[in-house]
Amino acid sequence: MEARTRRLATTLMDATTDKEPLVQEQIYNALCYLGEAEPEEILHCCDEYLRQHDKLAYPHRVIILKAMETVVKNNISSLDKSTAKVVIFLASNEMTKSKEVVWEWQQAASNVLVAVGQRFINKVMEEVLTKFQPGILPHYFVMQTFSNLAVSNVFGMVPFLNSILGTMLPMLGMAKQDHMKSVFCYALQHFSESIQEYVANLDQAPDPTVRKDTFCNEIFSAYEVLFNSWLQHREPKLRLAVVEALGAMSYLMPGEKLEEQLPKLIPAVLSLYKKHTETFYISKSLCQILEASVDIGSRSLDVQLDALMGTLHPQICAPSDPAVPLTIKNHTEVLRCFTVLACSFPDRVLTFLLPKLESSSERTRVGTLLIMRQIINSAPSQMEIKKPFILSSMKLPLQDSNNKVRRAVVQVISAMAHHGYLEQPGGEAMLEFLVRQCALPSDAPQKQLPDADDPTSDSVRSISVNTLLLLSTTVDRMNNVLWPYLLEFVTPVQFTNALTPICKSLMHLSVKKREEGGNTSLIPYDLNGNLPSPHALTTRLLVVSSRPYTGDGRGAAALRLLHALCCSVHPALEQLWSKRVPLLVERIEENTEKSLHPEEWEEELLLLLQETLAAISDNAWICHFVTEMCRQLNGYNGFPAEKNFLYKCIGTTLGACVSKELVQKQLQELLETARYNEEAEWEGLASCFGMCAINHLEETLAKLEDFVRSDVFKKSVGLFSIFKDRSDHEVEKIKSALILCYGFVAAHAPRELLLSRVEADILRNISQYFSTKDLTLKLCLIRSVAMVSRAVRGSTKCTDFALGRKAELVAQMVEFIKAEPLDSMRTPVRQWAMVTCTHLVLLEPQLNDPDRTELTDACLAGVLALPPLDPLCDRDGDGGDAPYSEELFADTFGALQELLRTLLQRSLTPHGLQDMFAHLGPWIKSSKQHERQRAVELSAALLDFYLGRLNVSTVVPFYNLGVLIALFSPRCSDSVGSVRQRAVDCVYSLLYIQLCYEGFARDHRDEMVEGLKALKRGLEEPDFTVLFRTCTNIAMVIGKRVPPDQLMSLLLAMFEGLADPDKNCSRAATVMINALLKERGAVLQDKVPDIMSIIHSKLQEVDEEHVRKAAQQTVYILAAQHTGVVVSSLLGSTLPFDSHTCAMWRALAAEPGLTAQILEQLLEKVTGDVPYKESRAFLLGGSSERVATPLPMAATCALHEIMSAPESGPAVLGLYAPLFVTLLLRVSCTVGVQLPKSLQGRERKSSSSSNAATSRSLQPCSCAVQTLRAMLARGGSEAVAAAVGSAGGWELMENPERHHEGIAVLAGSMARHAGPRLPLIVKSLIPTLSSAFDSQRVTATAFLAELLSSNVVNDLMLLEGVMDSMTGRQKDPCLLVRVLALRGLGNIAVGAPEKVHKHGAKLLASMVNGMDDRDDPNNLVALEAMTSLSKLLEHLEERDVQAMLLHIAIRIRPFFDSEQPDLRRSSIVLFGNLTKFSEGDCEAFFEQILNGLVTLLLHLQDPKPEVVRACKFALRMCGPNMGCEGLCDMFLNHLREDRSLHYGEFMNNVCKHLMQSYPEMLNRLVLTNLFYFKSTWVDIRAAAPMFIGFLVLHVGEDHCHQVDLEQLISALNLLLKDPVPAVRMKVAETLGRLVRIL
Repeated sequence: MEARTRRLATTLMDATTDKEPLVQEQIYNALCYLGEAEPEEILHCCDEYLRQHDKLAYPHRVIILKAMETVVKNNISSLDKSTAKVVIFLASNEMTKSKEVVWEWQQAASNVLVAVGQRFINKVMEEVLTKFQPGILPHYFVMQTFSNLAVSNVFGMVPFLNSILGTMLPMLGMAKQDHMKSVFCYALQHFSESIQEYVANLDQAPDPTVRKDTFCNEIFSAYEVLFNSWLQHREPKLRLAVVEALGAMSYLMPGEKLEEQLPKLIPAVLSLYKKHTETFYISKSLCQILEASVDIGSRSLDVQLDALMGTLHPQICAPSDPAVPLTIKNHTEVLRCFTVLACSFPDRVLTFLLPKLESSSERTRVGTLLIMRQIINSAPSQMEIKKPFILSSMKLPLQDSNNKVRRAVVQVISAMAHHGYLEQPGGEAMLEFLVRQCALPSDAPQKQLPDADDPTSDSVRSISVNTLLLLSTTVDRMNNVLWPYLLEFVTPVQFTNALTPICKSLMHLSVKKREEGGNTSLIPYDLNGNLPSPHALTTRLLVVSSRPYTGDGRGAAALRLLHALCCSVHPALEQLWSKRVPLLVERIEENTEKSLHPEEWEEELLLLLQETLAAISDNAWICHFVTEMCRQLNGYNGFPAEKNFLYKCIGTTLGACVSKELVQKQLQELLETARYNEEAEWEGLASCFGMCAINHLEETLAKLEDFVRSDVFKKSVGLFSIFKDRSDHEVEKIKSALILCYGFVAAHAPRELLLSRVEADILRNISQYFSTKDLTLKLCLIRSVAMVSRAVRGSTKCTDFALGRKAELVAQMVEFIKAEPLDSMRTPVRQWAMVTCTHLVLLEPQLNDPDRTELTDACLAGVLALPPLDPLCDRDGDGGDAPYSEELFADTFGALQELLRTLLQRSLTPHGLQDMFAHLGPWIKSSKQHERQRAVELSAALLDFYLGRLNVSTVVPFYNLGVLIALFSPRCSDSVGSVRQRAVDCVYSLLYIQLCYEGFARDHRDEMVEGLKALKRGLEEPDFTVLFRTCTNIAMVIGKRVPPDQLMSLLLAMFEGLADPDKNCSRAATVMINALLKERGAVLQDKVPDIMSIIHSKLQEVDEEHVRKAAQQTVYILAAQHTGVVVSSLLGSTLPFDSHTCAMWRALAAEPGLTAQILEQLLEKVTGDVPYKESRAFLLGGSSERVATPLPMAATCALHEIMSAPESGPAVLGLYAPLFVTLLLRVSCTVGVQLPKSLQGRERKSSSSSNAATSRSLQPCSCAVQTLRAMLARGGSEAVAAAVGSAGGWELMENPERHHEGIAVLAGSMARHAGPRLPLIVKSLIPTLSSAFDSQRVTATAFLAELLSSNVVNDLMLLEGVMDSMTGRQKDPCLLVRVLALRGLGNIAVGAPEKVHKHGAKLLASMVNGMDDRDDPNNLVALEAMTSLSKLLEHLEERDVQAMLLHIAIRIRPFFDSEQPDLRRSSIVLFGNLTKFSEGDCEAFFEQILNGLVTLLLHLQDPKPEVVRACKFALRMCGPNMGCEGLCDMFLNHLREDRSLHYGEFMNNVCKHLMQSYPEMLNRLVLTNLFYFKSTWVDIRAAAPMFIGFLVLHVGEDHCHQVDLEQLISALNLLLKDPVPAVRMKVAETLGRLVRIL
């Protein structure tokens, strides 16, 4: 066994020369695995190998040494002492073999020594100390090993340190090279740290007598060398190693020596800061020195203090980089230094730090604040009496505008709050600073990302908000500091951005205060005169709540605070606010900024205000309240939304105020102080006056009247006038605001008081400004007139009030509209003016005809004539360079539509309708698309409105129906899609209006008219065929529903439509004319002989749609009388048929009887001639080619054209089977057939044509396929055509190599969707199986074979006949026919499984014969036989199969490893299916399973997914026959189709079960796997050794002898040279596992 273990280990170690890192890693793992089983043996083997292979390169030695280290670590407790000695000696030699430092090699050897030293420290030291002789400079890694041992085994190593130090100290002077000096420093550092740990844990130490003093002198001696000689070295890395060692050594130096050295040591360490950019190690060492100095009570530090702080302070001021962890660690160490100094010298430290807060350097200020926070937190007792001093020193930082400084100050304030600083005098200034930071505005968007170390205002605000909330909720000592002081920050506008955290903090504090003192007033006004009054707080919190989602959701916070302060605001509010305010908060939280409508929210707040005023019912309080509101108005300059809401609040409160004097005074003050230059404020001011007018109409109108008469509107103003400095432009703005106030007053005034004042007091003052040219004033005038009109209309529903100024106001609105430019629309003047006119039209008295005409024309011209909008100009939504914005036009168009509806409503008669369309007619017929589009859309809306409002009491004639229908029906074919849709709507409405006038009820639904709605879909796309059909149908509906007396006028108007500038509309007129002429077709009888030639020539001259439609109609009439002549004439047309000829063919499909006759004639033409002729190439020896004959081609094209017409459907149904079989065989005979040379040029020409008809392929096969598709579609088998198309079947049919696949797709679709058609088809197809043409036999066989996969064949009693036909084709000379015949027989298992057992023997014999087919070089017949047999097996009788079971299994076994994936898959699937029949011959077939098991398991790694699926299936099927329940369960659970497989884990478990159930199979399984070592598939080549490895892993000891280890190791060794790393990895892994069978 030892020899074999050594051979395995040697094989693996030989393989360490592999250059692939992953393979090296696996070799290392394998050696470790061997080491787990035989640690002693493997360690000895590694030792021997390394000694024998002295020249092995060090990278490969490293792998072995690393494995030895792992084996030692994992088995240290059981390691034999003798083995440990061997390992120690080897590692020592490896480590010191080269005098030069070879890092990776010697480090690996050193690590082995350290690992052994965990238990055998004495043995390791005994060996290594031999390399550590006095007076001789040791190897670098000897010292490195000492250092690492000191870290890993403190208690074992420290007792050696005295002697090591004694030997080492003289060597320090001998070290000349930097790396040796560095390793001595490294050793001294770790020795010192180990000694400290040892002394700190003496209770656990083996020798409790060891003291720090034991090492003092040696450490000091080393210190002198390091400090005096090495610290000043030029090499930076060495200096850092020295200073790191000095820090750790300082704890062990004698106190007096350390005190003596400090005046030199500290300056020396400090000087290193200037020499190094990486300062962490310096700071760490310095902190250790300072701690050691403080521990001995050093007096020298006092002298060094200024230098220390002067050097350390810039270290904190330097920014730390989070990407460089050492810079952050350096900051931490420097702060520790300051903590040490602050605890010992608090006065000196503060004297040094606080003046630096006034530095001009931002970094200095920030660094100082960081140190201040550190010492406030870490030296609280020393800083206690310094609090006032520190607070007074913070005045300048509080005024700093730098964000970094602000952030640092906030952090200092947080620390101060926790330690009681803010309770001192001066603490309020700190709090005010914190609140100001909470109120910082957001940063402006930046194009470039800011410096990550440079905080934004947002980040400062965020940390400040968090700090404020933290102090108010978690620091109890801050409660009395913050309450009620924070209330002072609620009302000042400059703290608006901080309101959310302030309100939240106050809310938390109020809860605590309420818990302390009950529900009484929480605000101690008697103790603090600076607190805002209840009126001020209520106003402020209510106003900011109007925008609830602004400022981090301040609405909810403000309302909660308002609720908490209810008793402090007014005692009467507690019950009301307790009920209402939580509901408002809930409303905010349930919605978002998008879902909560601002106006609705303001209404809810105003309702709360009204209820509040009603609950208080104290006029003095309310007067004080409204005064406070007016006082706060100016504070909201720059916040228009909040200011407008405050105006509304003032108006609401003034309405509740009893004192009329106060109302007038405040209204006057509002008019005088309003900021008229800001248009946004006008709305608020007007709203205020409107709300006030609800209860104070007289006072409000009087105050506005006074203001109108005041000096403000006069050019010459008094000296003391408050408006004396205003310009004319500003006066216009004041007028605009005033006009708006009148509008709002009218809108809000009590209805019973309004009518008497509207003309005398409101319109009189408004109308005097109509002459203005100022746009803003004009808009305000229009808006106010609209509000007045709405208000008057609302007041006059039950009265006969007539507005005397109505005509004047309408005329003024018309003037405003006319004044607008016709080429653009930049303002909403048109829209607002038309909205206003709509309201005015509804008032009495009615407009006269001239006024109504002028209004209608002006509005139509003002909107319809606007130029079209380019979508690119308006893509940003702001209009840009566009003449108007899309949104503005939509609103204006809507206003126009509403106005015209209102005008029509006033005259809802045929005359009124005619009058309206007299204005719209020119626009509907406009040559400009956008004008037509807008006009027809308006027309549709107006006709729909007319129909909806129509109420006919007596039957009257709709005398202008014909004219109106002729106006719109041609538009059904307009070039603009939306015009077509709306035109149908217009016709629809007109026909229903006619029905209403005929006496039908308005809700009556006429079936034909309703059909127009469905026709609209055909107008969505401007497709020629669809438009033709849709327009015809529309014409039919119109023809049926237009009264006789209107018919002539309709025709006359239609003829006028032929000259329509839009050609599409001209075509629509032709359609209607043809529909009417169809009834009079007899008059064309005399012209029949001339029509055919005329039609074609006219179609060539004029390519207009209406000409083509008329031609088709005429062709149909001729064909009905002269069928044969028409067919012969058209067949004589030149191929390919041009579009005119195609149209004429399609006309023959109009009547089923006629169509059937024509189809029969064409079928005779297709079959009456040979499909192709053989011709040889011109050059001698050229191959023959097949050329199509012309007559069958022409007939095929004609059939396609006729059947493409929808009307041919009934005729096609009647001839379904003959058409299908003839065209199927036509397709078969044209695969690969060429066009005659005379037609090839025309084919190329037609294929380049853009015309759909002429561009259809003339290639014989494509033409036949297209005709067959058309026949199916027209024969009611659209589903068949669609199914074949979606499966790509049509393209397959044209492919000579895959033609049969396309036929199979067709047959399957026929079986699914056209089963009843099959009997006649099958009857016609079976005779063609004996056709002389191979192509026809292939097509027929493919079709019938696929039919057998459907149960419809059995249902139709076709099975036996078709099956016999397939059996008879097994000896067909064509290989493809034989394959297809077998496929058909196999398909019986799918189509009629119940019939399989009846014909089982016959079917099985056919399959076996197929597998034994001798004329099958590529095994295609065998493949089909296996595939079909797999399908049949499930339904065959067991006795039939068992007789052939072993024969089949043995026959298919070679296919498992075939190069063809289809053969592999089919054979493996068949094998899986055969297992169902193995019960009768269990042992024999079990042997076959065992023969194939390894192959199936390995092919789970097959490169083809379909083969993997087959293997999963076969293994699942084999599982129950293997007699191992565990293995069966694994196959069933892990090898499911839908489950991914972790192959390695799966094989591990499989091998476990195999070795438990069939251990005697080990050698057989291994030998089978060896065969696959030479597989061409990489994954299988890698899986085979892995398989063996898992078998070995789980085999019992009793069966290990089965394996020929020599053969196996040799094979693995050979495979270890495989070019693929993945294979070599698996081999290495398996080699490691072979230790189990040694």
